[in-house]
Amino acid sequence: MSNTALTNKSVAVILPAYNEELTIADTIRAFRAALPEAVIYVINNNSRDRTREFAGRTLQELACPGQVIDEARQGKGSALRRAFIDIDADIYVLADADLTYPADQARELMAPVIEGRADMVVGDRQSGGDYARENQRSFHGFGNGLVQWMVNRLFHARLVDIMSGYRVFSRDFVKTYPVLAEGFQIETDMTLHALHKRLRIVEIPVAYKDRPSGSVSKLNTLSDGTRVLFAIAQIFRYYRPLAFFSVLSIVLLLCGLAAGVPVFDDWIQYRYIYHVPLAILATGLCIASVMALGIGLILDSVAHQQRLEFELRWLSRSERR
Repeated sequence: MSNTALTNKSVAVILPAYNEELTIADTIRAFRAALPEAVIYVINNNSRDRTREFAGRTLQELACPGQVIDEARQGKGSALRRAFIDIDADIYVLADADLTYPADQARELMAPVIEGRADMVVGDRQSGGDYARENQRSFHGFGNGLVQWMVNRLFHARLVDIMSGYRVFSRDFVKTYPVLAEGFQIETDMTLHALHKRLRIVEIPVAYKDRPSGSVSKLNTLSDGTRVLFAIAQIFRYYRPLAFFSVLSIVLLLCGLAAGVPVFDDWIQYRYIYHVPLAILATGLCIASVMALGIGLILDSVAHQQRLEFELRWLSRSERR
């Protein structure tokens, strides 16, 4: 992509950072060299080391436009929420501050957005095999694959890397995306938002390398694995409420019928019910089953109405361009 294509397009590079004193300076230098026209923002998320000092000093040494923005609420999602509120640009480039993503591929990722072919471009770490080779946490790879399979099945998509932290967004995407996730679930949430709202996603393979020696990952296998399982349940609950509550309704109904077997047996044999507690339990479970189905139908209608309202907002933004 030529520099001419960037004429009249403001570019913001967003680097969320939490205790990244070992890598933040080199990350800023890499993106400054790759995108000299960009404004670089470091979102300092309660770092307890010298991340803020090193980031500010590096921006000053390079005479690079940008600043360090502090966000007190912990979590990558909270950091991005602050960035999306405070920063105004035409193109937003998001990357981690740990030197894992190649800055020299930023222009390649920006091209589909600038050309109007995508609302969000994702740097795909998986296709080249780099993530599988570099990632030392096998459970994270398994969790990523599980979420990817489920999301693709749910939305009939063919995405390869749902949890990549290297992304480029259009202004319209950023200004219509409600940042509700607080932690590292933010990447999955952005992908779900784009799929659910029928926005255009393009994946471009990028190189990936693990953190340099001495730099410590903020991820935790056990806690993040729990979050993955919780995220799977939440995906169904929020994006396919009818499917979620229909499954819950069927489970409750089957439990109610199982609890009611001795009750029916009493009535058939003795014309009298001896298992009164089971009769009450079976009735309660069947009522709950009907209620769950009703909740699913209501929430499905609400979700449909929200999609309609989003489409109208998206069209109004398109007309103003």
